[in-house]
Amino acid sequence: MPAAVLHVAEGVALPETKQLPPTYENPISTLPTVPEAELCDGSIPIIDLEALHGPRRSHIVKQLGHACQHKGFFAVKNHGIPKTAVNNIFDTTREFFHLPEEERMKFYTPDPNSDIRLMTAYKDEVENVFVARESLKFHCHPVEDYVNKWPTNPPSFRKKAAEYLTNVRRVEMTLLDAISESLGLERDYIEKRLGGHYVSLNYYRACEQSELELTYGVRGHTDPTIITMLLQDDVPGLQVLSEGKWMDVNPIPDTVVVHVGDLLQAISNHRYKSLLHQAIVNCEKERMSIASYCYPSSDAKIGPPKKLIDTDHPAIYKDFTFGEFSKQMWKVITPTDKRLDLFKCSAA
Repeated sequence: MPAAVLHVAEGVALPETKQLPPTYENPISTLPTVPEAELCDGSIPIIDLEALHGPRRSHIVKQLGHACQHKGFFAVKNHGIPKTAVNNIFDTTREFFHLPEEERMKFYTPDPNSDIRLMTAYKDEVENVFVARESLKFHCHPVEDYVNKWPTNPPSFRKKAAEYLTNVRRVEMTLLDAISESLGLERDYIEKRLGGHYVSLNYYRACEQSELELTYGVRGHTDPTIITMLLQDDVPGLQVLSEGKWMDVNPIPDTVVVHVGDLLQAISNHRYKSLLHQAIVNCEKERMSIASYCYPSSDAKIGPPKKLIDTDHPAIYKDFTFGEFSKQMWKVITPTDKRLDLFKCSAA
């Protein structure tokens, strides 16, 4: 598969999609490059998940909505994922990517619709950059439907992955209820549209100093999801585009980073903006992250609900299903949310 097509969904491979000839091109080169990016300091909104279950819920919901609208991302503390589960998923991820290449390559496939898929680092000859991330992507909900397709080497992989992902699903459901509420919708509005859950175990090797300026971890992109939850280890690397500049989102102990995806942008009628983000590498230490992707069922309606549309807030997007989005997104080669342009109302 050409590198440019891989980039369409560098964050996630969606179900029930087929590769189609691209009809729109938005070159990667339009984004600030790694050496040109001006890093800026910025505060990261922190949401106390535990407080959503108490008398301060309405206040926390407002905080969450403000973060989605003005930042596009936030960090979650007191999420309840056991520290042992976090340590275990990082341990098993490290063990997997330290296996001999022939063992890891058992999971390599060019099929983006595979239930489990290894993606390797690659050179983009067109842009003359190296994309260094290696990732193992697989479906994980319900766990019992997919666990038998996961690796058995390392031997603890299935048990440790299942433990972490079961906890992540619980956090995801709590957040989606609060996000729906922050939009003035019924708490289960988004939940009713949910399909599966997809995860990517990401591994970034330390880079040679001489290659650093031409090496990305992952290039700038938005995710074609509702939300993405990202667990980082203690090595910095995540950056988000804020006011035209790349901002470091350094790891905060015992938190998970959550950001808005393209589909939540559509559901919210563009009130919440899909987050443009990238990952960089370093020359000193390997880095790992665990990304969990939330997406709807194929027949779920994604357009903004009538409750969010009025004279002052006309509909930006028409009604479409996730199945339609999945098929059309492969026509668009873009690092941003422009794949949603295919579903804009004519007057928008």
